[in-house]
Amino acid sequence: MHPLEDMIQDLKRVCAGLEDKRQGQGYRYSMADIGLAAFSVFFMQSPSLLAHQRALQEGQGRSNGETLLGMTAIPCDNHIRTMLDGTNPAAFDGLFLNGLAALSQAGALASFQRLEGRLLVALDGTEHFCSRKIKCAACSQRKRSDGGTEYFHSFLGATVVAPGHAQVLQLPPEFITPQDGALKQDCERAAAKRWLAKHGPALAVYRPIYLGDDLFACQPNVEAILASGGSFILTCKSTSHKTIAEYLDGAELEEHRQAIRKNGKTSTITYRWLNQIPLRASKDALNVNWFSIEIRNAAGKRTYFNSFITDIEVFAGNVVELAACGRARWKIENETFNVLKTDGYNLEHNFGHGKVTLASVLVTLNLMAFAFHTIANLTVLAWREAVAARGATYEFFQHLRTITVYIVFPDWPTLLHTIAHPKARPPP
Repeated sequence: MHPLEDMIQDLKRVCAGLEDKRQGQGYRYSMADIGLAAFSVFFMQSPSLLAHQRALQEGQGRSNGETLLGMTAIPCDNHIRTMLDGTNPAAFDGLFLNGLAALSQAGALASFQRLEGRLLVALDGTEHFCSRKIKCAACSQRKRSDGGTEYFHSFLGATVVAPGHAQVLQLPPEFITPQDGALKQDCERAAAKRWLAKHGPALAVYRPIYLGDDLFACQPNVEAILASGGSFILTCKSTSHKTIAEYLDGAELEEHRQAIRKNGKTSTITYRWLNQIPLRASKDALNVNWFSIEIRNAAGKRTYFNSFITDIEVFAGNVVELAACGRARWKIENETFNVLKTDGYNLEHNFGHGKVTLASVLVTLNLMAFAFHTIANLTVLAWREAVAARGATYEFFQHLRTITVYIVFPDWPTLLHTIAHPKARPPP
């Protein structure tokens, strides 16, 4: 079976197992059709896709929803929203992990591995919905200076990244939402601990190193990472880590320097480090290893500085790679959230809010589409050839949307071959 078809079949099985809320209402659509229909909007990056496929089905007796996605019928938008609202978004978590395993089996995960075969997983939170009028039970809320209340949704993202790698792979999200019995609103730190408890054991086989900003560089989160079987490289600002700053003050730091010449200009990169210092001022404080990277231009002006903590021993032979891995944390913002919000996935668009979990379910399917695209790019030669033939990823999706409006393709290989070779004869 084609790798794309494998992934879609896995999704179909999960959708078929979702709680069916029809309760004798006479609907002819299965939960598999409901879930696949919602997913198809994000996978094809086209809100109008379903209307076009219904027209094809009526005119030709079949559609690309049937041949490419395995649907038996194409439900209407409102019915999709009604049936998915109340579904637990965690029902799809296993599909993200299956995608990671598929990359490993295909040998495509090796290009992500750093620091002697370890996998980097960046954690960060982002908001995807905000309104003063629309709300649901899962909304967080905040007061504004004018006295108004904003209702919003956010989630903790987890993304496999690697310095120098053009691709990122999305892992299951953890939604930041009011928790049962909790007096305080949910937050990124609490969501990170839940995420690690849920998924850390399954990821331990990949020897993960978790990356995060200064917010995560606290003992509870570090303990959660270590308990899950992972390691960490976390941004550490001196202003928020007084104990570490005190230990560094006056200490004799190890140092390693590099001179880099680029475009005829020379920059000096200085790495400094100190192992085994307490994370906080308490008797039970964990000891961590601290390192920094500083870049100065030819005139001696500092152009970059950052510092990190890690549980990995720092020495001259690994500090350069440790710093590169720590800096790769930015990929979750630049190459995950930014792409999801501005590059066709329309993460912040309200595809449907619902009353219970609809907003979170649709975001999960959107993230899954992004993950499927990455897996296809890394494992399906025909996908890469089709993207390369169009010259840019957004043009590939534009062709994908356009061509499936008019032609029903029997399978993914035929569709991708037609995009890569436009003079090829379309299927009968």
